[in-house]
Amino acid sequence: MRILDHLEEGLITFLIGAATLIIFAAVLHRYLSGLAIPGVQNWLLSLNFGWAQELCIIMFVWMAKFGAAYGVRTGIHVGVDVLINRLNAAMRNKFIVFGLLAGALFTGVIATLGATFVWENGAHYAIYKAFGLSIEGLYEGPTTPDLEWPTWIVYAAIPLGSALMCFRFLQVTVAFVRTGELPHHDHGHVDGLDEEDPAVPGQLDQVFRMNDDLHPRVDDKENKR
Repeated sequence: MRILDHLEEGLITFLIGAATLIIFAAVLHRYLSGLAIPGVQNWLLSLNFGWAQELCIIMFVWMAKFGAAYGVRTGIHVGVDVLINRLNAAMRNKFIVFGLLAGALFTGVIATLGATFVWENGAHYAIYKAFGLSIEGLYEGPTTPDLEWPTWIVYAAIPLGSALMCFRFLQVTVAFVRTGELPHHDHGHVDGLDEEDPAVPGQLDQVFRMNDDLHPRVDDKENKR
């Protein structure tokens, strides 16, 4: 699982970083091309950055799909659980498991339908052609306007990302059944910064404490130190 976790995080990090650099370079190129600098302006105008916007859109689509799976694993998705947390422990656990399995079912259906769409939209043709098989009667599929990439490569983010998200839902479900805990993310925490202790120990904990063992507490943070 650690290998899969690192691949997931590495892919998301690469897509964010690469897209940021491409957008920066495209904006800088557009700005400098408008400056009448002898020799430099003609060289900049000879460069084609028309593909940058399309590539960044594709990268952000892939980042969003795999980022959603990462969100399930780390508990970063926003959820409204006020009513569920007011139920007794047994009933609350059933609703939580039901919600997780519903998420797994939904993303599993999306992954299946997405895979069928990608296969029929050109992946079938590309794979058969790559292995030297007969491609007679197969649909080659469209290409993107600027990069002229097969669109099935772009759409492959849907089945792959949804399948990973389905797996993460099942993973969280199994962990919850075994331990009774859900992954949670502290949105106020910044890596590398030391957290200051509250002025009155336990005061904030009493304000934000919920009797469900599903939310972070001040004493939990103290125990981790």
